[in-house]
Amino acid sequence: MTADSGPPAPTAADRSAEPQSRTEKEPIAVTVLPVTLGTGTPDADCIADSAGGLTFDITAPAGAPAPEGWDAALVLRRRGDGAADEVRLPLVHANDSRLRAVLPSTVPLPEGRWDASVALGGGEPARLAPGILDLRSLVDRRPDPDRPSVAVRVPYATKHGNLSVRSWHRTPHAEAGEILLSDGALTVQVRLYGVTAGRDATAEARCRRDPSLVRTADACAESAVRGGGCDRHLAFTLPYKELSEVWEGGADRWDLWLRPTAGAEPVRIARILDDVPDRKHIFTYPAQPVTAPQGPAEVGPYYTADNNLSVRIGPVDGSAAA
Repeated sequence: MTADSGPPAPTAADRSAEPQSRTEKEPIAVTVLPVTLGTGTPDADCIADSAGGLTFDITAPAGAPAPEGWDAALVLRRRGDGAADEVRLPLVHANDSRLRAVLPSTVPLPEGRWDASVALGGGEPARLAPGILDLRSLVDRRPDPDRPSVAVRVPYATKHGNLSVRSWHRTPHAEAGEILLSDGALTVQVRLYGVTAGRDATAEARCRRDPSLVRTADACAESAVRGGGCDRHLAFTLPYKELSEVWEGGADRWDLWLRPTAGAEPVRIARILDDVPDRKHIFTYPAQPVTAPQGPAEVGPYYTADNNLSVRIGPVDGSAAA
């Protein structure tokens, strides 16, 4: 069972593209439910499978007719200004008291936050509350590395107590692993999906303030180099000095990418292969002091609102990362 508010707690699985837009706020108002659903907000249990599929089970309204005699659907609507995406999943009777909808992994669900509702007949869809969310199959998930893309769907409870689904779709994908902080540098382990790396693989730190500012680091594992080439398990070390030398006194944010080979398109580094929909305020890392031409500063990694990995450098008094 997940909490009714706030982001989920971190799991044991995490011990160790472009500037990101802010996450849209969910409306506080909740749709008034049809009389047939009773006086309370209906809830949905949800089971996630390792392939990216979701199964929703909702308590059926009292006296509901057979499935063929009515129009019932679980509705997913993507959040955001101007977002028009909607996915309707038919509801069928799973047993005498439950309605079931299935979102197969093969059904596309573009990246974003999808609010879950139930629609009966011609009525306006009503928001669902989260019931039991079984996300065990997402912990330590390892998709087929040869698949061209990675699809992730994580159901969660919003801060207003509603059920939503966080979706990612990356083609290819660079999954952030262990993050190590040393004196004046950041080391990140990365696993690639949908692409393999060559001996000339590099990590790139791109400054949002000035896209022409790019700092690179060798991202090829030493053991792979000796064997004749990299594969999918990489690591790189980014010295903070390279970022502080071009710092101008404000808050700079550098987004981290992995370029598998010299001629390949870069891949955004993120941590999405587990059951945590919002890492930003759960997994935090200490900033280290640095001496920059503009004065004292501090630098440290953080996860964005989209679970992408970035680095922030700013004045010692700091400002919130985004």
